[in-house]
Amino acid sequence: MGKIRRTFSIDFKMKAIELYLHRGIGSKLIGKELGVTYSVIDRWIKKYKNEGILGLQEKRGRSKQTNEISQDARIQRLEVENAYLKKLLATKRAAVVCQLKNSIF
Repeated sequence: MGKIRRTFSIDFKMKAIELYLHRGIGSKLIGKELGVTYSVIDRWIKKYKNEGILGLQEKRGRSKQTNEISQDARIQRLEVENAYLKKLLATKRAAVVCQLKNSIF
C-alpha cells in the first residue's frame, strides 16, 4: 500500500518560508513545529527562491482551466444530443400520427 501524499496550501508554505528567511529559524526546527520533514521545507525554500510564489503551486492533477474547458465541451455535446433526440422524437410522433390517420380512414 502506497504512502498518502499530503498537500499544503500556499499560505502554509509561505508561513514556513517566512520563518526561515525572515526569522532565521532552521528548516529542521520549522519542520518539527509544522509536522513536515526538513527536506520538504528546504524544497519549498528552493522553489520560492527560484520561481517565486508560483513555484509553490501544486502541479499535480488536472488544471482547472482544462477541467472547465472539458466541462463546457461536455455541456455543448449534451445540448446537441438533446436537440437531436427532440427532433427524432417529433419525427417518430409524426409517423405514428400518420399511421393512425391512415388506419382510421
